[in-house]
Amino acid sequence: MLKLNCKTADSSVIGEEHGLNLELEFNNYAEKVADIIKNLNQRKDKPGERLQWMNLGYNEETVWYVKEFASLVEGRFDNILVLGIGGSALGGLAVTEALLKPYWNFLTKEQRNNLPRIFFLDNIDPDSINGILDILDLKKTLVNVITKSGDTAETMSQYMIIKDRMEKELGDDYRKNIVATTDKKMGILRQLADQEGYKIFYVPDDVGGRFSVFSSVGLVPFALVGLDIDQLINGIKDIDLELKNTDIHQNIAAQCALIQYLMDKKGKNISVMMPYSSRLKYIADWYAQLWAESLGKGVNRNGENVSAGQTPVKALGATDQHSQIQLYNEGPNDKIITFIRVGDFDTTLEIPRIFEYTGIGYLGGKTINDLINAEADSTRVSLTDYHKPTITITIDKINEYNIAQLLYMFEVETAIAGELYNVNAFDQPGVEQAKDYTYALMGRAGYEGSADTLRQKMEIV
Repeated sequence: MLKLNCKTADSSVIGEEHGLNLELEFNNYAEKVADIIKNLNQRKDKPGERLQWMNLGYNEETVWYVKEFASLVEGRFDNILVLGIGGSALGGLAVTEALLKPYWNFLTKEQRNNLPRIFFLDNIDPDSINGILDILDLKKTLVNVITKSGDTAETMSQYMIIKDRMEKELGDDYRKNIVATTDKKMGILRQLADQEGYKIFYVPDDVGGRFSVFSSVGLVPFALVGLDIDQLINGIKDIDLELKNTDIHQNIAAQCALIQYLMDKKGKNISVMMPYSSRLKYIADWYAQLWAESLGKGVNRNGENVSAGQTPVKALGATDQHSQIQLYNEGPNDKIITFIRVGDFDTTLEIPRIFEYTGIGYLGGKTINDLINAEADSTRVSLTDYHKPTITITIDKINEYNIAQLLYMFEVETAIAGELYNVNAFDQPGVEQAKDYTYALMGRAGYEGSADTLRQKMEIV
């Protein structure tokens, strides 16, 4: 269950210059937001709208196939290696880091209930790739190659390296150690997977990478390491009903979207995501892509130059109280900070009653649980003293149901924010340009003209 506290963004708490009269703004935008929510739900089944992610909670067939595959390979592999980048990896990394036991890959097999370790190779740094190949026994590793387009240079270069290494070590049996997640009809990976005879899962049409975490992109690795994907899906279905509510007063995704949008209008063009749990650290990374790639647009739907979008910043409580909060408190008032707070941690850790006659004796008898939530509350209040806007989302417990609700809520918030900005939240033309330049530099056929232009520019810059 999610709870939203947005009082610390209200002008009654932080002043009119930097706060919002939330009740007034909710009423002013009530009709517009209701139309946005209604329109998104009407468009979600239309081809080309890229809103099929709103239906992923109801795709029982995919869930069944994923669970069947996980049961078929159960006990066969010690390691899962996910090859992907951006939306093909960040969601999987965020959810597994949140839901698996901390330091999962360091636990013994018995401590992991005989479930495999999981690694995400989400970059093309040569030292990292060589490093992971040095520690993994490829004979006992299942590789999940994820790219919807099927020709992502980073992911496919990783795949080429590992496929070559596997074929040399395993012979023809290497095919049993690779599963592909890609487009159903087209793309190089789709063709190769057919030729090689890999098990294939499909990314649904009209689902962009950053919105794909609850498709087979995420569900396959989740099931392979024993996460309860039924509870993930239940969480999405339950909150989806709440987020269909067209009354902004009853819809937390709509409230968050409007607050972020209006704060941007007031000069708060930086959106900080700060969970108070190490297990939720990578949710901030996932959010950064979702928010930046969806809303950072040069032109709006009317073709007007707008340079829209806030800059997302990821932080971790309480760690970044000691590295960033000085700036947030006394620096420019150009940020809105979202705290994620955990109501009930899985474990409790008591601080022993020692050093009682010293300056740290007051900590004895308290718990680390008390301390981290005290840090969250004190930071929130401290920021209000400096007239800095914040909102707090509380999840009562870190589990499959609540994590699914949290991520899905952020997805809906992003979609609503895109409509408020009047931009297409589902394309990424700025990313495509950099991809084209990379293809040109690496000698891909058809990009020769771009290569010549690029070389000329590189001489200048």
